[in-house]
Amino acid sequence: MLTAKIGVIGAGKIGAAIARGVIRGGLARKEQVMASDVSAELRQAIAKELGIEATPDNGALCDFADIAILAVKPQIVDGVAREIARKLGSSKLLVSVAAGVPLSRLEANLAPQARVVRVMPNIPCVVGAGAAGYAGGAHATAQDLEHVGSILNSFGVAMPVEERYLDAVTGLSGSGPAYVFLFMEALADGGVQAGLARDVALKLAMQTVYGAARMALESSKHLGELKDEVASPGGTTIAGIYALEQGGFRGTVMEAVVKATKRSQELGRG
Repeated sequence: MLTAKIGVIGAGKIGAAIARGVIRGGLARKEQVMASDVSAELRQAIAKELGIEATPDNGALCDFADIAILAVKPQIVDGVAREIARKLGSSKLLVSVAAGVPLSRLEANLAPQARVVRVMPNIPCVVGAGAAGYAGGAHATAQDLEHVGSILNSFGVAMPVEERYLDAVTGLSGSGPAYVFLFMEALADGGVQAGLARDVALKLAMQTVYGAARMALESSKHLGELKDEVASPGGTTIAGIYALEQGGFRGTVMEAVVKATKRSQELGRG
């Protein structure tokens, strides 16, 4: 359990998921967590759900917190960072989950020697199954990175990377859930085309993807080996895989990740 107090600036989906994750994951007690938001509705919702204090005052949150998590929209990050710069100083850690906002830009809006960690989470963190990458700024300490890793791992899996690779994290795990949702929908559509009722096809498609992901996570085998175990010679699965390969399935998925990565780089440059 962390001894540090955690403040979440922005009580939207991602911010609320972080607060929920550290409390339900046993990393922090509710008394150690505070949220701030301009929306009274969001403040009331998170206070009611988690039993934490919620305030409209970002300065008050920074007075409370040892670790401030900046979970606001990228277009208002600069203003909020400047607003809280004096409160944070160099003694408190700022963790940013704003997509595409580089560490250098964050640090430019803060006090000298400010400690900053940039995080790229993904939307499944709202159900405690997130995948995230994170990178430390010029003055972030090893303990800062350890704390951020603990926070992120309380509601998913987190990988430390160099900042230059966070755009690739965005293209893969940040955007990846949408690719998977699209694949599940297509899988279900195939079932409907083959005669299944829509509700049956959707349920089977979702459970199939969940089960396959769980098998992959829990197995030490290479993904290719797991695939080969399903695809018997001359059988139904290899016929389906052949159709996917004819359609350029792997190359298309790879290109999606690359395109999303490049777009993240463009957004980061403004």
